[in-house]
Amino acid sequence: MKSTVWFASLRARSPNESTEAKVARLFEAAGFASCIQARDRTAIKLHFGEQGNDSYISPVYVRQVVEKVKAAGALPFVTDTNTLYLGSRSNAVDHITTAIHHGFDYAVVGAPVIIADGLCGKNVAHVAINRKHFKTAIIAGDIAAADSMIVMTHFKGHEVAGFGGALKNLAMGCAPPQGKRAQHQAKPFSIRDNCTGCGRCAGVCPKSAITLVNEKSSIDKNLCIGCFECMTVCPSHAIDIDWETEIPLFTERLIEYAYGAVQGKEGKVGYISFLTRITPDCDCVPWSDASIVPDIGILASKDPVAIDAAACDLVNQQEGFAGSFLARHRHPGEDKFSGMRPNTDGPRQLRYAEELGMGSREYELVRL
Repeated sequence: MKSTVWFASLRARSPNESTEAKVARLFEAAGFASCIQARDRTAIKLHFGEQGNDSYISPVYVRQVVEKVKAAGALPFVTDTNTLYLGSRSNAVDHITTAIHHGFDYAVVGAPVIIADGLCGKNVAHVAINRKHFKTAIIAGDIAAADSMIVMTHFKGHEVAGFGGALKNLAMGCAPPQGKRAQHQAKPFSIRDNCTGCGRCAGVCPKSAITLVNEKSSIDKNLCIGCFECMTVCPSHAIDIDWETEIPLFTERLIEYAYGAVQGKEGKVGYISFLTRITPDCDCVPWSDASIVPDIGILASKDPVAIDAAACDLVNQQEGFAGSFLARHRHPGEDKFSGMRPNTDGPRQLRYAEELGMGSREYELVRL
């Protein structure tokens, strides 16, 4: 049976067609009020953006969801979890400061910011899932404790997962650092012939696992936690992983954590995805690259698999931008995500999530 995915384009010629108005209308059309009961502690799962990043969802749009949750009689809070890597969101003090700097304060969004895994990522819940790779998923305590959840996602590319959508927002986004580490596990290696000895990889490593030996990077796999930050910042592509064996396992671990994030919330989760500023990288990087395709619109659904499938299809239907990170597959109908990173397999997320019963890749796109 096909799942319904609601779509609003970004075209507007009147006040009731503003983006703010469309977010509110998508909430209503998708029936998210039925996911929320009076006095529910409702998590609005976001990504506040790393310091230096500017492609995250505008807090002005988040306010529309907060108001709808309040209208349902619930208690909304905006939330994310601490990061595995070093940066501006690795502890709750820095994380909340970054969120406020990006406009996510009470005066704008109308709800408190709560970092769901606590000050240092130790507020956790162990959720039984009994899947292939994990018997238990470690989920941020305040997300696990929430009664209902609205997952707001900026859809974009990703260095390893291929794309970052609603499923990844559940998986990495709802896990504390310990859970993120469990999902990664894959260990990168350095390619000495490519290495220029710039040291940028060593500078971002959260565990000091990278040193320069004879002006070449050297990775201590006993210290490495597999966060992939070194791969992201390396300007000479001198760090890689074993894509053929590591990435299918990484993707399955990712999806099992997404499965764990919604346990106990059956029928209590809604998803809104913004197909705007579709950049090559996760909003975890401290920059925002140019978009790879034009802005498309906003999606809403109760099915995380269907909304990610629809987002992929809509992106792939676009003509890619020349001069962007999109090196190949620029024509409509071509896979933009493998066009950026040919070794990734984003659709594997959808296949495995469907296998776990999280939703359907088959959908009906209904336009507002």
